Amino acid sequence: QVQLVESGGGLVQGGGSLRLSCAASGSIFSINGMGWYRQAPGKQRELVASINSGGSTYYEDSVKSRFTISRDNAKNKVYLQMNSLKPGDTGVYYCSANIRRTEMGVPLVYWGQGTQVTVSS
Repeated sequence: QVQLVESGGGLVQGGGSLRLSCAASGSIFSINGMGWYRQAPGKQRELVASINSGGSTYYEDSVKSRFTISRDNAKNKVYLQMNSLKPGDTGVYYCSANIRRTEMGVPLVYWGQGTQVTVSS
């Protein structure tokens, strides 16, 4: 079994900061890409930021220069530092990871349960 557990969400005023964490645990051989997705009320889930095993990153245009994704490969963790938060950043944030459970296994995508981020104006 593999489990992803997010933490760090909450309510913050516009302009504030939050740091999300996600820890992967269980039977893990290796983790390729890791990412954070956001789902706002009434909207589809969208990719906010991602990072591959080599450290290359991607950011959705609206969060560039405000959000920073990082990972700790030794601890199987990924983080999302969110600064200068705006009401439009409100949503449920989900952690995702592409995980190989054995050396010869096929990588599969796993999801966390989500953490709520609410930014007030």
